[in-house]
Amino acid sequence: MIKLLVGLGNPGKKYEKTRHNVGFMVIDELLRRLRVYKYTEECLSHLYKVNFQGRELLLAKPQTYMNNSGLAVINLLEEYDINPEEMLVVYDDLDLPLGKIRLRLEGSSGGHHGIESIIKEIRSEKFPRLKIGIGRPRDKREVVNYVLSPFSKEEEEVLNKVLNRATDCLLRCIEFGLEESMNFCNVQL
Repeated sequence: MIKLLVGLGNPGKKYEKTRHNVGFMVIDELLRRLRVYKYTEECLSHLYKVNFQGRELLLAKPQTYMNNSGLAVINLLEEYDINPEEMLVVYDDLDLPLGKIRLRLEGSSGGHHGIESIIKEIRSEKFPRLKIGIGRPRDKREVVNYVLSPFSKEEEEVLNKVLNRATDCLLRCIEFGLEESMNFCNVQL
């Protein structure tokens, strides 16, 4: 059972609409749908507490910057006595094209520094994650600039569909479980 949803991103207006913040964007869309706007600053995160179907659900946006996301996550897991398998992490993935969403129950970091930080801090790769494709720049030397750049106007149309589907996926995972949600979540829009 999922008890904690963590969206990865970088804090501050400067990064708000960048590709690297798609994890924050999905959490924001879920919060909008659930009509939840108040948060506390706890465990190095903006933490939202939601009553969902009669149980408490935590939604977190770590404020540690992407490369130190694990510091916030380990704090959350310890403070709220949550196992890694009860957490679902949402983040951007360079290796998936824009419009592709992939739910995985565990795995390596795939080179994603935020996931690397989480794995290092919790000492496990066994936690579910929802990967949101952002595509890859043609020039590999441009990765940092690419992930810290905003989506183009053309990409925003696809992004809006992705945010809606990813939010639907999260709700389905919470209600029906991860295994039951795999086919629904693993899509190309």
